[in-house]
Amino acid sequence: MTNEKYTYSISAAGRVNLIGEHVDYCGGKVMPAALSLKNTIFARPNGTDKINLAWTDIPVRVTLDISRLSEYKDVKFANYPAGSAYLWQQAGHPIVGCDLLYDCTVPFGSGLSSSAAIEVSTIAALATLAGEKLDPVKIALVAQKAEREYAGVNCGIMDQYASACGKKDNAILLDCNTLVREYVPIVLGDFTLVIANCNKPHSLVESKYNERRAETERALALLKEKADISCLAELTPDAFARISSVLDGEGKVKNRARHVVEECDRVRRAAGAMKRGDVGTLGELLNASHASLRDLYEVTGVELDTLAAAAQEHPACAGSRMTGAGFGGCTVSVVRKDGVEDFKRTVAEKYTKKIGYAPSFYDCTIEDGIIVKQL
Repeated sequence: MTNEKYTYSISAAGRVNLIGEHVDYCGGKVMPAALSLKNTIFARPNGTDKINLAWTDIPVRVTLDISRLSEYKDVKFANYPAGSAYLWQQAGHPIVGCDLLYDCTVPFGSGLSSSAAIEVSTIAALATLAGEKLDPVKIALVAQKAEREYAGVNCGIMDQYASACGKKDNAILLDCNTLVREYVPIVLGDFTLVIANCNKPHSLVESKYNERRAETERALALLKEKADISCLAELTPDAFARISSVLDGEGKVKNRARHVVEECDRVRRAAGAMKRGDVGTLGELLNASHASLRDLYEVTGVELDTLAAAAQEHPACAGSRMTGAGFGGCTVSVVRKDGVEDFKRTVAEKYTKKIGYAPSFYDCTIEDGIIVKQL
């Protein structure tokens, strides 16, 4: 499968978001990092007008006609690659006939952005085969457009940006409104990051992700009557408190907006804590973020809540929160290095006892986003 016949390997990263959840589509700052869990594509030109897709772990083969890339939205397994190719083509880039073999180590449905890794690596592979110089930001923007217009998920830019633009041993402090970024070194001293999967599958399309986005848009429309703002992230907690009465009577819309405003403030404080090496404050902010996602944004569920609570109760853990869109998926915890094994064992026991099945833990590092190798 991965033999000498392929001319390139092109990988793009999954991502973990340290803090700043459900704020990217509200113009807020987020702090994701690219993971060593990746989607790798082994690629070669084939001299035809077709893109042949194959996977290392499933016995499926799909052929895409380059002149009809808009027609594969409902083809299982192929819709994300096809959508990425189509939107890249629509952006004016040449597509050459090729064979693409997909090898993904980002767990599907984990909230670690396997879809973004597939989209970004697909575009990077097509650009590489066409002899184009890679522009990671442009690739991220087209990949986001593919997820929104082709796959039907009204996502923000964070996942694709982290997948394309990640930097080894750094988080990205990304302003999702302006795309201004700052790399923040992940220096945790005696602590490390531990990612745990609750093993309840989620689907962004089938979950209430789009509903939450609509609620924040409703909140913004109403708050604009009281403040000159273009996005919720422009409000400080104090400013929101002064004008939030306009959302009274709007059901849970007020809670959704409050989460966004306060989460944006937590991101700012978390970035400062990381720069100071203040693991204690960082952990407290992770815990507060999870509580807000549970109580105000309501995107956690019993599985993620149980996993985060078990982590937060462990003496080696400075803080823990759900990461990703929610409704299943993963938590990220800051754990003392000498307590990691006991942390995993204890958290797994508590979780399994309550939920009935075990969580998974991932041993991964913070790596670069797109990596291209000539074979």
